Amino acid sequence: MAGNDKKTEGWRPATQLVHEGTLRSQFGETSEAIFLNSGYVYENAEEAEARFKGEADGYVYSRYANPTVSMFERRMCALEGAEAARGTASGMAAVAASMLCHLKAGDHVVAGRALFGSCLYIVEDLLPRYGITSTLVDGGDLGAWEAAVTPNTKAFFFETPTNPVLELVDIEAVARVAKSCGALTIVDNVFATPLGQRPMALGADIVVYSATKHIDGQGRCLGGVVLGPQDFIDETLHTFLKHTGPSLSPFNAWVLLKGLETLPLRVARHCESAARIADFLADRPGVTRVHYPGRADHPQHAIAKKQMAFGGPLVAFEVGKTKADAFTFLNALQIFSISNNLGDAKSLATHPATTTHQRLTPETRADLGIFDNTIRISVGLEDAGDLEADLDQALAKAT
Repeated sequence: MAGNDKKTEGWRPATQLVHEGTLRSQFGETSEAIFLNSGYVYENAEEAEARFKGEADGYVYSRYANPTVSMFERRMCALEGAEAARGTASGMAAVAASMLCHLKAGDHVVAGRALFGSCLYIVEDLLPRYGITSTLVDGGDLGAWEAAVTPNTKAFFFETPTNPVLELVDIEAVARVAKSCGALTIVDNVFATPLGQRPMALGADIVVYSATKHIDGQGRCLGGVVLGPQDFIDETLHTFLKHTGPSLSPFNAWVLLKGLETLPLRVARHCESAARIADFLADRPGVTRVHYPGRADHPQHAIAKKQMAFGGPLVAFEVGKTKADAFTFLNALQIFSISNNLGDAKSLATHPATTTHQRLTPETRADLGIFDNTIRISVGLEDAGDLEADLDQALAKAT
């Protein structure tokens, strides 16, 4: 296959997301090719031996690497400013692999307490089965991160903004603490999107994404990616993925490549509408609180201004006083669909207390700012005025 012979250095993200990493077959196709094969053939036995030894370039098996997946990985590296990347079957595969490939029995993880339910399961339930302990801390309290460090702390893990009420973690400050004790900083950057926040530029070592969300952007497929230093990706992570098998489907990688081409256009629209809707909701009767990092009344707005390019594509708020109020609101929506997914072209709304965070106790949810009347919305690509009208009529019914 022919590589991309274009000089991509210095290109801006919108250009990189169309051209970076393109591989072309002998047919000279314009759109990236989908290589759905599982295996590869060799000219002779000597070539097969050399590839398996790593002495010759070329693909061996699509569980290890695949041309279409490679294009997606290279494009993500260009966007993120990372040395290397590996695609995974889902975002949770990326989160799990980023930690399990690095940690061993006796190690310790410090994690932000405000985590997506599946991430919390990995930290609190799965890692301890393998002798890996963890401490959950208030992500916004730098002193808590420092106090949680032990001699065997090997990783810091957090998401920012957090799911669902959009709290922020100061990436640069927390990464400094991690470096001081020799731990890796792993950041889940899904809510900010790779265009809205650059964790590696702020000191993070590893960045993970659920590419299912804004990178695909149309609710079509699952996918994930882990980005980081070349040695970590090629030696530590690659071996783990090769032998455990959470590989990204070539077809899904192709869908994600198509998503990356329009990512700047879509994210700009998502965030512009989300900022407008956050302001709209803040003035509506029946809405008791709005969570949006781009608003000056967000408790960590100063951090948002420092590390985020925009306020983000999600908004959280409290409606009425009870779960019944929240359910009445959700059931009255006409444009917004009830779904726990996010990052779609279609606007989505969910009730975190009974979906993404239902496994937590009511006390833990309350401590995290998740109440029975909390709603999280993922703002889509529809006309913002129509979305405001839909929210308004649903609020009238609920309150």
